[in-house]
Amino acid sequence: MTPLSALWLPILLSAVVVFVVSSVVHMLLPWHKGDYKKLPHEAQVLDALRPFEIPPGDYMAPRPQSTKDLGSAEFKEKMNQGPVIVLTVLPSGPMAMGRNLLMWFLYSLIVGLFAAYVAGRALPPGTNYLHVFRFVGATAFIGYSVALWQMTIWYRRSWITTIKSTIDGLLYGLLTAGMFGWLWPR
Repeated sequence: MTPLSALWLPILLSAVVVFVVSSVVHMLLPWHKGDYKKLPHEAQVLDALRPFEIPPGDYMAPRPQSTKDLGSAEFKEKMNQGPVIVLTVLPSGPMAMGRNLLMWFLYSLIVGLFAAYVAGRALPPGTNYLHVFRFVGATAFIGYSVALWQMTIWYRRSWITTIKSTIDGLLYGLLTAGMFGWLWPR
């Protein structure tokens, strides 16, 4: 067993590496350019929604009030008429990139912390690079990727977007594993 306190450097450095590489992936490469489609008649749709002053949050429409409503003729008709939407409303104004980047870095630290916990409980100091790589890589991949799949399963997010994000998560998991393998206590 390796204590978490001995793994602070790979936790921190793996978060830094993931942060930098993810910035390159999202800002310099065209990999995610087509993840979101342009809304048909965007200006008219936004003009129509603006008077409702919808607060930031996640919404579904039509949305039943209870499971009993799911079987009602009225709800079924709303579903058949469409559109059926899942919508996330963000705050108006410029995107708060500083906050988002800080949250992403903290998330990367947390993924590294969980990977350190799993590997630290399973592996003693002095474990060879590939054993560390395997434990940390699998845990970090799960942390960066697997939870994304349920959004596609339940809310029909594009599979291609989810697959691309899963590949990103694999890259981040491999980078995390590499940092831990390199910096594992001897």
